[in-house]
Amino acid sequence: MGVTLPQLRALVTVVDRASFTDAAAQLGVSQSAVSHAISGLEREVGGRVLQRDGGVTLTVLGRRVLDHARAALASVTALESAVKQNGALSGVVRLGAVATVCQGLLPDLMPLWAARLPNVEVQIYEGDDDEMPEWLEGGVVEAAILVEPEPMPAGGKLVATDEFAAVLRCDHPLADLDGIPLAELQTDGLIVGSPGGCEGYVKRMYEDEGLEYAFSHRVREMTTLFRMVEQGLGVAIVPTLGRTMLPDGLLMKSLAKPRPRRLVLSGPTSRPWHPLAQALVDAL
Repeated sequence: MGVTLPQLRALVTVVDRASFTDAAAQLGVSQSAVSHAISGLEREVGGRVLQRDGGVTLTVLGRRVLDHARAALASVTALESAVKQNGALSGVVRLGAVATVCQGLLPDLMPLWAARLPNVEVQIYEGDDDEMPEWLEGGVVEAAILVEPEPMPAGGKLVATDEFAAVLRCDHPLADLDGIPLAELQTDGLIVGSPGGCEGYVKRMYEDEGLEYAFSHRVREMTTLFRMVEQGLGVAIVPTLGRTMLPDGLLMKSLAKPRPRRLVLSGPTSRPWHPLAQALVDAL
């Protein structure tokens, strides 16, 4: 195949911008040049990668090509940055993190990085736990704070450890307990985050203690979860880093059996790290 970097870059930019026009503006070329690059890519891979009717959507082949395109461009960007580095580090590095990390940990890390890496701009990409490894390996981000990675990635750095805790209303009968058993939470009905968030960890907690796992509501946003607990629709189990998002009418109480959660800053495992991803780790 004679696939070129401009073709891959055109595909990624069109998908990210959801528009040929916007992609052309970002790349600094004409729209016809972007269309020509996509057409050339399709000839090389032997099929359509984009559907252009009524918008821009990926075909099945396009989804496969996109993953490789992101990884290839990420490797080239890392190479370019490594070659250019001579003295002070500078540039933009994209960092993936889950919502609780964005709320409870990054407000401490960002000023530190700003002080130690003054010419480096850190762009935050918020997503679910399951998305972080995919984004890293796919080149969506150069670095990510992973939740409980297994195994520990080579070169990764433990940046924090928090615990899971129960979230209750202030007037809940269990509010005065120092450590709340999981079994005591079953009668209220669990409100859990999406499968890409904390639900998998909560499910394993119940399984480890031989308890039946069942939930009453499943939501995506932490703010929605807290609002439903406020309304008396159930209780929740969330990481303690989410404490900064807690409304006044709710309490966060420790579990009877502590459940720690490791947060690890890392680059990808399938290719060399971007120099700025390494710089974020070294600055800590």
